[in-house]
Amino acid sequence: MLELAALQNLNSIMKPQQTMKPDIKPYEAQDSFKKMLSNAIQNTNDAQVNSQMMTERLVRGENVDLHDVLITAEKASVTLQTTVEIRNKAIEAYQEIMRMQV
Repeated sequence: MLELAALQNLNSIMKPQQTMKPDIKPYEAQDSFKKMLSNAIQNTNDAQVNSQMMTERLVRGENVDLHDVLITAEKASVTLQTTVEIRNKAIEAYQEIMRMQV
């Protein structure tokens, strides 16, 4: 039974994924990308704010578990690092496009 589930997971990974519908307009793709980026930035900001609030509650001496504070701080850190790396890759892609000869 476990082997069947593993095989199905492997098949779903190996299947080519259709990333974009052929009838999608460029402005729709831009809008979709913009919304995805905005949501990612908002999630990063929310994680940072949540971590800051938990840290402040700990410093004030409120009843907060230390491991919860550390977990939220680590989540915020990982989220920020991921966002920065995505930004770096986007900038690299843009620079590569600008270097192309037309």
